[in-house]
Amino acid sequence: MADISIALSKGRIFDETVPLLARVGIAPKSNGASSRKLILATHRSDVRLIIVRATDTPTYVRYGGADLGIAGRDVLVEHGGDGLYQPVDLGIAACRMMVAVKKGFDYEGAVRQGARLRVATKYVNITREHFAAKGVHVDLIRLYGSMELAPLVGLADAIVDLVSTGNTLRANDLVEAEQIMPVSARLIVNQAALKTKRAALQPLIDAFAKAAEK
Repeated sequence: MADISIALSKGRIFDETVPLLARVGIAPKSNGASSRKLILATHRSDVRLIIVRATDTPTYVRYGGADLGIAGRDVLVEHGGDGLYQPVDLGIAACRMMVAVKKGFDYEGAVRQGARLRVATKYVNITREHFAAKGVHVDLIRLYGSMELAPLVGLADAIVDLVSTGNTLRANDLVEAEQIMPVSARLIVNQAALKTKRAALQPLIDAFAKAAEK
């Protein structure tokens, strides 16, 4: 049994973490992107990777299912990064949380006039807090995919979603209206594990920090 467990999600975070892991001296023994295994051994006998759903990463780390994890800032803010030590912004999986609207929609005017907006998103907590801080009333519509469709069919006035290149927005005649926050992946640490395994974990945390600077 490995002494240190690192929680990762498949997809962009896993793909961009692999080169970072290599710089830290950790390499999975099997291809995590294609493997159906949920626990991956690495070439370090004391380290294993645990493959989890992105939104579950903070939970696994918080409750000790993993000692370390790598999660996007969006996940940490939306699903609760409280109680987690977040020592390193790894700078990977970078994108931005945006409000987007159909081209031609006067978003600034609607906000200025105090209009009640219908907003589609899977980030309901982030969205609620963002608009509450602006004093704007919103009706939240929770969606899990094809967010760009909502304004096109009249389901919503705006969407809140992650944007990387903006190509999908442009392809669907949507425009970026307002940035809520920049997003990148963070190294997160179980605080209890840091106390009980500090001799093993601290050098790894330091190695991640150094690797992220390159």
